[in-house]
Amino acid sequence: MTLTNMSLVTLAPRLAPTRLPGVSLGASAGVFDEDVSPVTLDARWSEMARLLLLAAMAIVGSIGNVFLISSILIEDHLKQRGNSLIANVALADLLITGLVFPASAVVILAGMRDTQTACSFHWIVSVLCCLVTVLTFSAIAVENLMRLCLPPSWYEVVTPVKISVLMVLIWAVSATVVGLQTFLPIGPDYCHRKFAGLLPYQMTVVVMLVAVPLAVTLLCFIVILVRVNSAKLPPSFKPPVTFSWDYSLMKTNFLSFICFVIFWTPFGMVLEVKSINTVSPRVLYHLAWFALSKSCLNNFLYCVTNRHFRNAYINLFHYCCCKTTVAVSRRPRAVDASRPTGDVRVHIIPGYNMYSYTSPQRAGQAVSKPTAKRTPGMGAARPQRANGREVYEL
Repeated sequence: MTLTNMSLVTLAPRLAPTRLPGVSLGASAGVFDEDVSPVTLDARWSEMARLLLLAAMAIVGSIGNVFLISSILIEDHLKQRGNSLIANVALADLLITGLVFPASAVVILAGMRDTQTACSFHWIVSVLCCLVTVLTFSAIAVENLMRLCLPPSWYEVVTPVKISVLMVLIWAVSATVVGLQTFLPIGPDYCHRKFAGLLPYQMTVVVMLVAVPLAVTLLCFIVILVRVNSAKLPPSFKPPVTFSWDYSLMKTNFLSFICFVIFWTPFGMVLEVKSINTVSPRVLYHLAWFALSKSCLNNFLYCVTNRHFRNAYINLFHYCCCKTTVAVSRRPRAVDASRPTGDVRVHIIPGYNMYSYTSPQRAGQAVSKPTAKRTPGMGAARPQRANGREVYEL
């Protein structure tokens, strides 16, 4: 072996292999090798911290979104046909908090760095829920405009069947667009930060399914605010209480829309066709996680800003944690005073007055009590039963 060959052999182990940015050469290290992962957050954090954060976001966000959907079912004023669109937004958020965050936690628990399957799953669900939310917000804005600013005859056109068909159509269109971008090379590669798609198709999707719905939503909410505020100027304007409730809910919807725009606009800007190849992975994936965190906060926004949702949340909390009924407590009936002693009365909350009137604890009290006197003019007093009937107050 010559000196030149010996030098090459000696220097060979010191040469590091060349790899593309963001792509790992070894399968054991995972598909991605960046500090910030699209699946498992920042690699510089400890695994326990990332796992606890993802678990907290999944649990809190999922419970809040379930509460938001359930509030529309149990609160009387929220049981309106147009409010099912709010539940549709909550359902899209529930898919993120119930599927995306738990999937990341599973990847961390499995000890994997990243996988192409997990990243593709994140991207598909996130884009689907984003498109559904954008289109649903435009439908919410139009429905609020028809409810508050147009004659009642116009709002009668909005039937529950039409709203249900509209929601199914929104999910179908969004799923079709996401499916085409997934199975055909016509969309951006979020996992590897590459773009090899059709520019006209992407521009059409952005304009028709994102830009136009956002503009329609903003325009409708601005028209509602201007018309209602101008109608409030005359001192004689006294709207019914239901109008005030609907207007308050509209403002909550507007705040939810603004929150969505604030969280998702930075990530959408870096996904521009010409900038996706040059943007830093740390910036891209940090903005992606920031956008996904909106799904955990939207339900709390409705609870804080709208009293009907807040009352429903309180009732649901008492029902889930205190085992009480969801319905509001009823007023006592006057016929209870004349109810026969043999009736059985049952209360919902267990633990109160557990002993029957024939138990030893109640027997002594019953004997010591004198017979109640009846007022003059009424019938003869009913004889007290010797054996008594068991009256349970559970």
